[in-house]
Amino acid sequence: MSSAAKIGHHRINGQILPQPCPHLAEFRSRNGSKPFRALQECLRVKPPGGRAAIRRDPDEVPRCASCGDAARPRLYACVACAAVSCHTPPGPSHAAAHAALMPPGHEIAVDVDRAELFCCACRDQVYDRDFDAAVVLAQTSASKLGSNSSSSSPSSPSVIRFQHPENLRKRRRVDYRPWAPDLKERTLVVNGSVPLESSELSSDLPRGLRGLNNLGNTCFMNSVLQALLHTPPLRNYFLSDRHNRYFCQERNGVSNTNRRNGANSDANGKIRNCLACDMDDIYSAVFSGERTPYSPAKFLFSWWQHAANLASYEQQDAHEFFISMLDGIHEKVDKDRRKPQNPGNGDCCIAHRVFSGILRSDVMCMACGFTSTTYDPCIDISLDLEPNQGGYAKMASTKSGHPCNGEADCLSSRQNCGTSTLTGCLDRFTRPERLGSDQKFFCQQCQVRQESLKQMSIRKLPLVSCFHIKRFEHSSVRKMSRKVDRYLQFPISLDMAPYLSSSILRSRFGNRIFPFDGVEPDASNDLSSEFELFAVVTHTGKLDAGHYVTYLRLCNQWYKCDDAWITQVNENIVRAAQGYMMFYVQKMLYYKASEKQVAG
Repeated sequence: MSSAAKIGHHRINGQILPQPCPHLAEFRSRNGSKPFRALQECLRVKPPGGRAAIRRDPDEVPRCASCGDAARPRLYACVACAAVSCHTPPGPSHAAAHAALMPPGHEIAVDVDRAELFCCACRDQVYDRDFDAAVVLAQTSASKLGSNSSSSSPSSPSVIRFQHPENLRKRRRVDYRPWAPDLKERTLVVNGSVPLESSELSSDLPRGLRGLNNLGNTCFMNSVLQALLHTPPLRNYFLSDRHNRYFCQERNGVSNTNRRNGANSDANGKIRNCLACDMDDIYSAVFSGERTPYSPAKFLFSWWQHAANLASYEQQDAHEFFISMLDGIHEKVDKDRRKPQNPGNGDCCIAHRVFSGILRSDVMCMACGFTSTTYDPCIDISLDLEPNQGGYAKMASTKSGHPCNGEADCLSSRQNCGTSTLTGCLDRFTRPERLGSDQKFFCQQCQVRQESLKQMSIRKLPLVSCFHIKRFEHSSVRKMSRKVDRYLQFPISLDMAPYLSSSILRSRFGNRIFPFDGVEPDASNDLSSEFELFAVVTHTGKLDAGHYVTYLRLCNQWYKCDDAWITQVNENIVRAAQGYMMFYVQKMLYYKASEKQVAG
């Protein structure tokens, strides 16, 4: 089967592949791969990180043989005779005219500036796996070896064939279908369940929507807990009894007295409460159908034990609480397993299975093109507001955010402070950034410190993406801090595909069907890269005094969770709020089949 393909997509094992181009297939059947091997000797890669180009000589300036123009946007060299022709749609195409005048076999050409194959008869881009493999290999070699040009000799096709598509991981795409119990499962559910008591209060609210009492400047905790209580994968984990607090306490040998308090003992006999057990307790209380506000005092005490430096009744940062809480759940699981787990794989505990992703950082030497790549796990992404609106530098992390309640003061401040967008912040986060002379990194190829170019991207998306907007600025020079009250537009549906490493690398390497640098062919499929917003944590007030509020999206309706008070609000109120922490879940996990489950 020919490896050639033309745009016009079909799927094999979940991977999008182009439809075959008959002209390229015929060209390959007549000539084999010999003409492509000759092209490999003309591959030139200009660092740092430039696209591959086709040049017989590095200083060659290609011109169209028909019109003599070298400034055309597209110049193509015939693979059969090396004649250079231009193609400028919708105008005349000298490349197509050349193919029509010449005998069969001259239809296939290569873009001299992009090293991408083109069919002059179809007037469309075509793909060949062996050729794409050679180009990617040349660009990778240029970035790692620092050469100004990269070529593959005729003796190297075995290396390229070694990376043939047979070795690619093949994974089936699983279409989402809402679960419906069969007759046997219905019987098990009925026999093993106890009907929940109907609430006498606010029966029109979705089940699980319950206020949390403020225990003294604990709105930072209540706001994050409300978001976590309605995080679909986390909610399903606890409500399906995957962490049973009674079994956990029995396994850790907790006495009856301590068991009532939800406490465990460590090796030294010191009482240490389990955050996961207390979360299980909160889930049971919140989803019981009761509507009176719940007091998470036991959870607060457990968290104080884990984060002793934050144990006080002072206002804390919601993002800091979020990170500390997930760390406490992860630490507890590690102790239970008696063996430390790597949070980078995302399978160590429920906290990381839900929120853990992987960031990719490429630092490229500006002198030789050598690229140093590192991968780091993350459980959220901290974003700066766009600079033209007054934000500051970029970064990847997560903290806690403070928007406003969405009242009229938000609408007025929006006009005073300008507007940023979440997608604009993500664009800024993933764009190449030239590091200053005071941030030179040691180049392994040059063996000296050089100026460099840094680019961040997302290697692996989590099930739930948490974005933290850095609204608190701290200046060590001025020795002052301030809150940035700037309006941020955020979408309800978010496509993360443009920010994936596969997309970033594809923009660097060009259009290839050959995967590069370990990026899986389905890493950016439309199922896992599309997200839905379900929670927004906001903050009103100033840096040293304020109040946290959470907006939840349940059953396609927004609800404002202000400590013990739950009210239904309009979507425009949420959009007017100054988002500080935003929670997005993969669209395939956003269960709309259960939209009308209300307590009653």
